[in-house]
Amino acid sequence: MDPAVIKAREDRKKKKIEKQIRRLEKNARQLKPIEECEVPLGLLDEKKSRIRSLPALSTETLENRALLEKKWATYKKNQNLADIQMLDRIIFAQQKALDELRKESEELYQEAMQVDCRLLPYKTEGPLETPPIESYESPDGDYVDVSKKWE
Repeated sequence: MDPAVIKAREDRKKKKIEKQIRRLEKNARQLKPIEECEVPLGLLDEKKSRIRSLPALSTETLENRALLEKKWATYKKNQNLADIQMLDRIIFAQQKALDELRKESEELYQEAMQVDCRLLPYKTEGPLETPPIESYESPDGDYVDVSKKWE
């Protein structure tokens, strides 16, 4: 074969592949049409043959699961109760300490009762009022005139 013919064939293949790549890159940013996201009809036809039937659970398994659920509920109830009791003990101890401090010094008690904003820094900035939505209709269907100022 002539080397020029072979080179021309390779160039044509190369140009064809480059053209396909450009076309794919151009369409890569586009979303897939909804038709492509639908389930093929062949799979819908095979649905009954693809469904797996699970064996029925024995009564022993069902009883074990019910017992396990009851044990878990009891465990979580006891855990919640322990948390609440711990918080009650903490609050009681704090109140007792404050009462003792008040007996010692009213000035120290008042100082202890002040909120320390440095412990929990919280700062917010933002709009104080949102602009009205033009031609807004309330959920009950009434038209709300946004040209009036909120009073």
